[in-house]
Amino acid sequence: MNFRISDHAKAECERRQIPLEVLQSILNNPDQILPAERERSVYQSKVQFGDKIYLIRVIVDENEFPAVVITVYRTSKIEKYWSES
Repeated sequence: MNFRISDHAKAECERRQIPLEVLQSILNNPDQILPAERERSVYQSKVQFGDKIYLIRVIVDENEFPAVVITVYRTSKIEKYWSES
């Protein structure tokens, strides 16, 4: 699938120190894709930064063509967002 990265998502990658290569990797091969609000999807993967593992969550609007990356962030609260089902 092709993706367009919004200016907001690019700015959030820079602000949150998430390399664009990591974002591209998650978009191309996410560990999970979950439904989100407003008919969006969350692409997410566990990624190691330094000596800690974070969950990188990418909010994608797949109703656009190409699909648009709305925002991206990392969290240490993996249990909160990870789906075991």
